[in-house]
Amino acid sequence: MGEMMIEVEIDENKLFEWCQRLVFHEGMSLKPYYCTTGKLTIGVGRNLEDNPLSPEEKKAIGNYMEGVSKNGAMMLLRHDIKNCVGQLRHYVKDFDKLDVERQYALLDMCFQLGIKGLRKFKAMLKDFENGNFDMAAFECLHSQYAKQTPNRAKRIAYLIKFGVWKERFK
Repeated sequence: MGEMMIEVEIDENKLFEWCQRLVFHEGMSLKPYYCTTGKLTIGVGRNLEDNPLSPEEKKAIGNYMEGVSKNGAMMLLRHDIKNCVGQLRHYVKDFDKLDVERQYALLDMCFQLGIKGLRKFKAMLKDFENGNFDMAAFECLHSQYAKQTPNRAKRIAYLIKFGVWKERFK
């Protein structure tokens, strides 16, 4: 998420639900750790190297190397979601016209891959633009993203195709 910051306002109910889903996918660590790509990370997937703390966040959290509170981790997550949504509104045509579940699917991918990573899904994004959610789900499942995080990608592809959130698959 180290791209330009475009933080926007989001409906509080939607923000709460999206926070819960990202915690489900990312987990939460109150102590700093190195993620699978070797980046210093804290909270709910906050990559501190590519997305350093803002002055406001530093003031609220203090010395993050000693850890953060759950409230601090959730504050960072809310900021990150608002930034991702701002980037999605900027880069994804008609993002706000999508239903809330498909907005979340793109948010989740943006959160994990960054907007630059998401923008590499050119065919999938074109399918979104055309309302062809079956093909967009297919593109999602047939990607390096799906190979790296298969269970998450299956949930997101299901969400893209059907517009229904489902945490577990049989």
